[in-house]
Amino acid sequence: MAKDQDQPQMEVLTMLDAAKTQYYHFRAVVISGMGFFTDAYDLFCISLVTKLLGRIYYTVPGSSKPGSLPPNVAAAVNGVALCGTLAGQLFFGWLGDKLGRKRVYGITLMLMVGCSICSGLSFGSSPTSVMSTLCFFRFWLGFGIGGDYPLSATIMAEYSNKKTRGAFIAAVFAMQGFGILAGGTVAIIVSAIFRSLYPAQPYSVDPTGSIPAAADYVWRIILMFGSLPAVLTYYWRTKMPETPRYTALVAKNGAKACEDMSKVLNVEIKEQQHVVVQRKAFGLWSKEFMRRHGKHLLGTATCWFLLDIAYYSQNLFQKDIFSAVGWLPSAKSMSALDELYKIARAQTLIALCGTVPGPENNVWFIVIYGLTFFFANFGPNSTTFVVPAEIFPARFRSTCHGISAAAGKAGAIIGAFGFLYASQNQDKSKADAGFPAGIGMRNSLMVLGVINVIGLLFTFLVPESKGKSLEEMSRDNEEEEEEEGDNRRQVEDLV
Repeated sequence: MAKDQDQPQMEVLTMLDAAKTQYYHFRAVVISGMGFFTDAYDLFCISLVTKLLGRIYYTVPGSSKPGSLPPNVAAAVNGVALCGTLAGQLFFGWLGDKLGRKRVYGITLMLMVGCSICSGLSFGSSPTSVMSTLCFFRFWLGFGIGGDYPLSATIMAEYSNKKTRGAFIAAVFAMQGFGILAGGTVAIIVSAIFRSLYPAQPYSVDPTGSIPAAADYVWRIILMFGSLPAVLTYYWRTKMPETPRYTALVAKNGAKACEDMSKVLNVEIKEQQHVVVQRKAFGLWSKEFMRRHGKHLLGTATCWFLLDIAYYSQNLFQKDIFSAVGWLPSAKSMSALDELYKIARAQTLIALCGTVPGPENNVWFIVIYGLTFFFANFGPNSTTFVVPAEIFPARFRSTCHGISAAAGKAGAIIGAFGFLYASQNQDKSKADAGFPAGIGMRNSLMVLGVINVIGLLFTFLVPESKGKSLEEMSRDNEEEEEEEGDNRRQVEDLV
């Protein structure tokens, strides 16, 4: 039997779709984007310091080459945060649909701050204890980062107007590039300062003296710096109201949605009362969900999975690619801080320009290789983040984005572990210490190219969202129309 109840107001959602771009849009971009800036910094800064960690903790006295992380340690240090991110995307994506975007957003931020600081502390003095605690805190850091993916995208999508929604979500994701740049810049500055304060000879000249004791502070400072932008934006995150679409469509509190958006849009939005029929909504893995959105979820998850195999392989192991093509000098010809400085400079130039000046014989390889990062970020790396925030119903939006992002991190894990082994020289005697022979750097890059072509085919499962509201894309409006039809029939019966 029907009863009087607050109807979630479609008026406020219509006003949001039609609203002109204004201050609160840009504030939401900055607040959501700074979280993603922190995510990128924390995930990718580890690739800058792994060679330094190898020198500090695994150099063997009398060896002709500087120390490097053993295969199992290298795989753990590079991949453990990705494992945590995958778990966090699934958990916090689900929790964001259950408890609300705003509340869970604050939890993920504080987790990131605490674990970023603890990653730099990494208690202990032996290699085993330092690497173990580093991996422990990097896992939980990744867990917090994982929550930021679906929540940042969902919050921005649900605040945006219809015309510029994709651009605003992409603007949030663009902060990933700035985070990577910041990581390289911080590494350059910190290593440059310590190089000037503690000058050292190359390893080939003085193996012991090439690793100054102060070098142990360098990697810790670089990792802990990632907590700073998250701390600076915490206050503003707490001041953001819950997204109106969650409040109206999921929490079913139309009055609160109208109240919040009246303040945000600076206009008066009045809520109305309607007679409504209670409808049983379909569940996430129900037949109805699979009929409406099953292939969409397959498309977003598979595209992100395949993309990240290639993207993270190259980002985490750029330094190895640079060494393979002769852009970086041999390790023994540099001190520990010299190597960190040159790795950071190379990766920052790639991230900044897409093209860099390289050795005369390899300049075109470096140019083309740099362009792969430009077009990856310009295209699929952005759209895989944008689309899942637009095409699923409000009550599943954060969860489905989390599932899609987690599929991406599964690909990243495969890339991080697989590329580490596959890219080794085909001659075992020339492979890194402790590693078996691989298929070589050239063949590994060709495999990544094939993977991207396969990903292209799965894009045809994803619908176009341009010019449509979130309710049109997710087909939430169909449920509203069905409900309104039932309301009218119920009112007629009562009359």
